Amino acid sequence: MFQPSSIPSPAQPPEPDDAPLHILWRDEHLVAVYKPAGWLVHRTGLDAHETRFVLQTLRDQLGCHVYPAHRLDKGTCGVLVMALHAQAAQRLGQAFAGQEVRKQYLALVRGWLPDAVEVDHALRPDDAPEDAPAQPAQTSLRCLARLEWPEAFDPRHAATRISLVEALPATGRRHQIRRHLKHVAHPIIGDATHGKGPLNRWWAERLGLQRLWLHAHALELAHPMTGEPLRFEADWQQLGHVADVQHWRALCALPGWQACAGLPATARPDQTASAGAPVSGCSISGAAT
Repeated sequence: MFQPSSIPSPAQPPEPDDAPLHILWRDEHLVAVYKPAGWLVHRTGLDAHETRFVLQTLRDQLGCHVYPAHRLDKGTCGVLVMALHAQAAQRLGQAFAGQEVRKQYLALVRGWLPDAVEVDHALRPDDAPEDAPAQPAQTSLRCLARLEWPEAFDPRHAATRISLVEALPATGRRHQIRRHLKHVAHPIIGDATHGKGPLNRWWAERLGLQRLWLHAHALELAHPMTGEPLRFEADWQQLGHVADVQHWRALCALPGWQACAGLPATARPDQTASAGAPVSGCSISGAAT
């Protein structure tokens, strides 16, 4: 058991807010970038006071028009793909709509998730009327590691538990991962909409961070023009100066993590861990190919 302490300070200072977006991969048809937490993909009237937009920043950074193919929530960080011309945008959009893209997320959730959970729970769009039909939605969840914090949020228990989870959504409904984790009673820490406010604030005090702990780690898809299989991945080793990455690596470096069986290669600790062994960190490796 370890003693409570907040996430340690990063070894290197984070980038300023006005730093250029990180290009993970690019050709003449599409570009994969790292979206920081707190950025909107594009302008919206729902958040009229926000000034940071991936679409406009990337357009100015590349000096050409860009076309969004999918979106990430404002609080979510990670891999985002955009097209560089209309034909690529159309084909990329069809691939996402046809569920031909494999998406891999990491999430920090309340409690100890079982080793594997298959969620098949239809979701109604957030802005749909009450009588609108729910749309099919499926997500595969796998517990990567569990941690027991030796302070009690709930006085009925002596400690407080969290899990590091891999989420693989088979469909692309709005807030699907967040809503499915709430559905199985393991909401994401820091989720102000679908989580628990008092618990979010409790963890923010202990971790020293108020944020949504959801990370879009990787995308796998066929190139929209050539059909070549592509994997775009946020390489935490190469993005060590990015604030989001520093947050996640410091979280995973907290003492007390216990790895679950079947920890995937993309989320292995710096030293290979077997089931039940402490997880000293989550060094995620690999880049787009």
